[in-house]
Amino acid sequence: MVNRQVVGAHYGLRDWLVQRVTAVIMLVYAVAIVAFLVLAHGANYAQWQQLFACGWVKVLTTVTILALLWHAWVGLRDIWMDYVQHIGLRLTLHVVTILWLVSSLVYAVKVVWGA
Repeated sequence: MVNRQVVGAHYGLRDWLVQRVTAVIMLVYAVAIVAFLVLAHGANYAQWQQLFACGWVKVLTTVTILALLWHAWVGLRDIWMDYVQHIGLRLTLHVVTILWLVSSLVYAVKVVWGA
């Protein structure tokens, strides 16, 4: 049996780093969308559709959605682990959260890529 150390200087470092990196990805994407709003003042539906028809915008949007979902998973998982003491309820909340995030990813890919 392998003993896992659950305390120490490096426990949680990966989750902390994931939260920061995904937040930066989402911030950069939000700034880019706001810049488009400012530069294309009064953009109509056709211009938005043209912007999101570009392959690189679809890729950036998908990467941002993945970052958002990963960010949400780390945050919600930590909340469930910190505040839900009953193991069965915690497991149920983890499974429901995973199902919700995966279904959100499938829907987002369908919307962005038109699949």
